[in-house]
Amino acid sequence: MANLSEKSAALQRLELLFDDADFTRIDAFAKSSDGSVEVAAGFGTVNGAAVYAFSQDIASDGGAVSKAQCATIQKIYGLAQKTGCPVVGIYDSNGMKVSQGIEALAAYGDVLKASTSVSGVVPQISLILGPCLGTSSLVAQAADVVVAVKDAECYLGAPSETTAQDNFANGTFDVLCDTEAQAIDTVRQIVSLLPSNNLAPLPVFDFSESGAAPSAGMPVLDTITAAADAGSVIELKAGFAENKVVTALATVMGSTVGFVGYGAEALCPCACEKAAAFVRLCDAYSIPVVSLVDTQGFKKGETAEQKGIVKKATALACTYAGATTPKITLVTGQAVGAAYIALAGRGSNADLAFAWNGAVLSALDPDAAVAFLYNDRLAAGEDRSKLVEEYKSTEASAMHAAESGCLDDVFDPADTRVKLCAALDVLSGKREATIARKHSVK
Repeated sequence: MANLSEKSAALQRLELLFDDADFTRIDAFAKSSDGSVEVAAGFGTVNGAAVYAFSQDIASDGGAVSKAQCATIQKIYGLAQKTGCPVVGIYDSNGMKVSQGIEALAAYGDVLKASTSVSGVVPQISLILGPCLGTSSLVAQAADVVVAVKDAECYLGAPSETTAQDNFANGTFDVLCDTEAQAIDTVRQIVSLLPSNNLAPLPVFDFSESGAAPSAGMPVLDTITAAADAGSVIELKAGFAENKVVTALATVMGSTVGFVGYGAEALCPCACEKAAAFVRLCDAYSIPVVSLVDTQGFKKGETAEQKGIVKKATALACTYAGATTPKITLVTGQAVGAAYIALAGRGSNADLAFAWNGAVLSALDPDAAVAFLYNDRLAAGEDRSKLVEEYKSTEASAMHAAESGCLDDVFDPADTRVKLCAALDVLSGKREATIARKHSVK
């Protein structure tokens, strides 16, 4: 195929991505040495914001990754770096052009370097609509957010029986969609929520309130939905560490916010990894992070230790502490022990820390604390359950923590949105200088 057909899937996908199906081609007549054209690329707007994109064409030599394709993709990244615009990569290729051997492999290494160079500088979104194999999977996964359809393939080594659902469950895919149209629309929404680059202001949208009010005992995703603007929540990595932590982009008062909601369970290594990755994403683009904390602490036991809970928990704590974006913590249930330090306290370097009435903040699990602090009363025959409730309502209460200077305010769940709006507004101008260094080791 000497030229991309005007009806090729690659071009149709770009038309669906860009506003009014209008975009300008880049390298419109470039082709491989055998005449095949395995990628379409160009620039246009997505909901009014300038965006660069490339789309592999599996109908042209299987979308084989060639030197020519790599040169076009590198050009996209180079222009994005110069102009500070996001990049959307649409992947649908059976792999490398084997006939070009090591030259094609080296060219794809240059693409990976180009992607890495702009990581955290301009948003990168990968959209996997077919095969994404070998080296392609590395480049796709280097993006900030990965969206895929349910029949997508993504793996490093062939043959593989890994399914799209497997990749959604292990956190490789952030969003899994049923159809291409749904996936492309999701990418448009995500691109709109992110700033054009790490120095650009956050986008601002018209908004309306959700109409719902958070309440005690509400599932954490419902709490986020109630606190955020109506219809604005996009959950990421919903299949990974499911029910333990929720990570979502949304808007509050029309401005982008990242929500991390901890779901009342002990945090396993995967949950720590998921939360840390999301906080890093938000911090890279100065998106405020609102953490809703209700957790029994970090997972205990031999299995959790063997899976690296200490390492993952440390990485999560260090990520929070090192993030300079506005950070707000709201304890909605329990914040106990090391999890309090990592997520909810001044140790996490939160700018403002709040709690709902009835929240529990404790150095130890309440049962353990009672055994340690009230041993004499237990020995005298007092009821353990009543002592636990007494401990929760006194020394472990949110009001006691506030009186100790560990919280800025304590309020009813129904007041959550009002309090968050005020906090986000006052922190919108936050500037924090850091010590000069290349990067944190943890």
